[in-house]
Amino acid sequence: MRIRDRDLRDRLVEMLDDERVSSEPLNLFAYSYDASLDRARPQVVTYPITTSEVQAIVRLCSANDIPFLARGAGTNLSGGSLAIERGVVIVTTLMNRILEIDPANRCAVVEPGVFNLDLQDALKEHGYFFAPDPASQEASTIGGNAAENAGGPHGVVYGVTTNHVLGMKAVLADGRLVKLGGKAPDPPGYDLLGLIVGSEGTLGIITELTVRILPLPEKVETMLAVFDDLDDASRAVSGIIAHGIIPATLEMMDRPIIQAVQASMDAGLPEDAAAILIIEMEGPEYGMENSEESGVQADKVRELLEQNNVREVRVARDEAERDRIWAGRRGAFGALTRIKPHCLLNDGTVPRDKLPEVLRQVMELGKRYDLLIGNVFHAGDGNLHPSILFDASEDGMKEKVLEAGMEILKLCVAAGGTISGEHGIGTEKKKAMRLLFSEADLGMQKRIKDALDPKGIMNPGKIFPD
Repeated sequence: MRIRDRDLRDRLVEMLDDERVSSEPLNLFAYSYDASLDRARPQVVTYPITTSEVQAIVRLCSANDIPFLARGAGTNLSGGSLAIERGVVIVTTLMNRILEIDPANRCAVVEPGVFNLDLQDALKEHGYFFAPDPASQEASTIGGNAAENAGGPHGVVYGVTTNHVLGMKAVLADGRLVKLGGKAPDPPGYDLLGLIVGSEGTLGIITELTVRILPLPEKVETMLAVFDDLDDASRAVSGIIAHGIIPATLEMMDRPIIQAVQASMDAGLPEDAAAILIIEMEGPEYGMENSEESGVQADKVRELLEQNNVREVRVARDEAERDRIWAGRRGAFGALTRIKPHCLLNDGTVPRDKLPEVLRQVMELGKRYDLLIGNVFHAGDGNLHPSILFDASEDGMKEKVLEAGMEILKLCVAAGGTISGEHGIGTEKKKAMRLLFSEADLGMQKRIKDALDPKGIMNPGKIFPD
């Protein structure tokens, strides 16, 4: 039998203090939603500031079979940070210190509540950066980036978060603390670090991270390629990658997204274009123009764009113009509310040569369901983000949108892709797991969950189909 809500709160106050434990209805409501479409209200919300406090909360929950989950800034797009079985929310945003920046070993040690952009700004002073840069970087935390294995525009060349986590401290479901990896390369034993990264908080609560940092590129050339046809833009993406050129970023936005962004801010995007590509090339300071490798690649990119009927190629003249373009890309999701109040942001990934075909199928699906779908995504690694725009107050609309979202994931899988590139499975895509995995596959994954969380109380109800 669980502790009563009031008794649970009193026990937690003894561990923390009155200001860092809340069961007030308004506060519980604030933690009842994230960036997904689902809603769930917890019993109590806690705000630890140390690893030992996280351990104490988890031990209390474990001893009394109370569900719990870690939560950062709540930018999760798949329902992963919702307390769908009530219980305790462990908010890590007060654990927000950058503990060390170590250029000699090309790493940084941070607490999970550090915002991605704050880490980038701190590293910039040392001439370094953290490669994972999700569009939500102003609001998302490094702990959440690791839990969801977030990507971002630079994923095409640098990979996603798991490629940049060297070590961590994590609290297990019974309150034990484990230390995995560290500054030394190639740690022996099982890759338990890789197991925790991307596990969506179902196997451990991250309380400290050692992450890889990289030197800032000496020079960046940002190109904006404008197309009058979506297929041409998609084929240009495939052509660039097939030629062996891996840009630092290769992003695509279609007309509905472009128009929404321009209505929200003046990012200098052409509203009459069918699609745009944002392409960045990196090179040494002695000249993208004069460096043989970088110059040849930039010229070849322009040639491939022209072969695919590009209307115009703009090159950012300075950092201010580059920032303006990227402000439009990173603000795209928020700008969509100008069109409709709600959005289901899908996250399927397909082989790059399938982009034209799958994008056409997505647009046809939108017509069939009579839904407006916009596309803004990481084209370079085939990570689609079809955004279904709708008004949830319309009868039956949410159900129709969820059905259409499942159809989009089926299209991705049929094309040889997968159901998530970076947003995770959470509650939203649990049913879709069966599109990819057999019962034997799911059973093996579930046994790992059961081994580390035998009571099933750590972020329960996520990832696995009911």
